[in-house]
Amino acid sequence: MSQRESISLRQSSRLPHVEPSVQISVVVPLYNEEESLPELHDWIVRVMEEHQFSYEILFIDDGSRDGSWQVVRALSERNPHVRGMRFSRNYGKTAALQTGFQALHGQVVITMDADMQDSPDEIPDLYRMITEEGYDLVSGWKKKRYDPISKTLPTKLFNAATRAISDVYLHDFNCGLKAYRQAVVKNITIYGEMHRYIPVIAKWNGYSKIGEKVVQHRARKYGTTKFGLERFVYGFLDLLSIAFVNKFGRRPMHFFGSMGILMFFVGSLITFWLIAEKIWKIYMTQPYRNVTDNPLFFLALVVIILGTQFFLGGFIGELLVKQSITPSGDYVIADEVGKE
Repeated sequence: MSQRESISLRQSSRLPHVEPSVQISVVVPLYNEEESLPELHDWIVRVMEEHQFSYEILFIDDGSRDGSWQVVRALSERNPHVRGMRFSRNYGKTAALQTGFQALHGQVVITMDADMQDSPDEIPDLYRMITEEGYDLVSGWKKKRYDPISKTLPTKLFNAATRAISDVYLHDFNCGLKAYRQAVVKNITIYGEMHRYIPVIAKWNGYSKIGEKVVQHRARKYGTTKFGLERFVYGFLDLLSIAFVNKFGRRPMHFFGSMGILMFFVGSLITFWLIAEKIWKIYMTQPYRNVTDNPLFFLALVVIILGTQFFLGGFIGELLVKQSITPSGDYVIADEVGKE
């Protein structure tokens, strides 16, 4: 993702707060899922009507190249509770979720994938855990999976690494089926491949009551998986970014300044030691060589220069933080259906 898109995602999270007018908002990011959408829609509607929930369904089309958007338009014309947004190109699942989060109105937010591997029958229990048990966020745990080992093994490694770095103890960070209080999704920012780290971001933003629920995992019925191993590489890099930004994003001088001072001190110490050694040898009338002939002198010089640059980098970072601006986002939404 480009820097411009990342900025857009950060900016889009600062839209005005909207008071909830429905009980449940279901956000479904999708990409080339035209076959599954009608069945998924009907299943969600059946669950909502059986439990007499007021609801809305937001389908976020992430630049699909098949007939997904035509299906979303047809569903919106048939059901006034359906809203749709279509990106002009493929931005990624994180962008789709962030856009849906800022557009929804529901008191409780349910996210699920469009491939029907998540069961809408889980919605009532997820809703109850948020509204009655007081959770800020509930993450699904696909304890029994129907994925090949090429996907399940990297997933286990990814989850273990995330737990170790974040101190958020969930079994399945990447499960698309999650429930949130509205305040959570309205007050966090995700970009890159950070959708899988929403529990981590939420906790670091003060939403610490995070629960987990074992949910049904269904075999894919239509289409093909969009999974790729490169997503775990990008995801791990995003995890490091989140950890760094959370700790030093608002105080870059604490990191860069500390590194700069340490390096400057080490370089100066080496330089003074070389000079003292030469003076001592002169005093003791021992053979000596010029300080500049010693490789350690150039190492010290490089460390001092790097320390100075790190220190100046901290100042520049502080200036950028102070002068950051938040105009409206610049996502290109090519079409939109359904009433707000």
